[in-house]
Amino acid sequence: MQQEIRFRRLTEDDLDRMHRWLNTPHVMRWYSPGGRTRAQVEQEFGPYIRREKPTEPYLILYGNTPIGYIQTYRINHWPEYARHIGVDDDTAGVDVFIGEPEFVGRGLGPAAIRAFMRQVVFGSFGARSCVIGPEEGNLAAIRAYEKAGFRFWKRADVPGEPAPEYLMRMTPEDLQA
Repeated sequence: MQQEIRFRRLTEDDLDRMHRWLNTPHVMRWYSPGGRTRAQVEQEFGPYIRREKPTEPYLILYGNTPIGYIQTYRINHWPEYARHIGVDDDTAGVDVFIGEPEFVGRGLGPAAIRAFMRQVVFGSFGARSCVIGPEEGNLAAIRAYEKAGFRFWKRADVPGEPAPEYLMRMTPEDLQA
């Protein structure tokens, strides 16, 4: 990668970009089925930005260009989800997508995830493990997560989700491997 991958906390000024990304066909397919209105984007991400909900939201920057979104959270801060997947208190969750179509399929996803794990999830956030839960049919995401160092852990039925989650797990040791 010629340019550096960096992260910047999501701000209110980024919500129009998030609205555009969440309504892009490749993001809608797995991350936001049916898309989102601008008001729904504000309702979902505004509390994260204002630190009213326990999720840390970031833009993925390639050089100075915002190309995607990534967030982390302590799974036990979302008790119902934690109960359904069964994790300990030191486990983080992560969600990610590349929003800019011209940056999809270029290997930036795994690189961004590895950097985010190193700098944020296992760095400043201090988690001892991390879980990500793509749908089983999202083979491109599963391959990207494997390239980043995640390994299959288990399947979990989560109420409100359209299909079982294909849970993948990573530890700091996995990241070093």
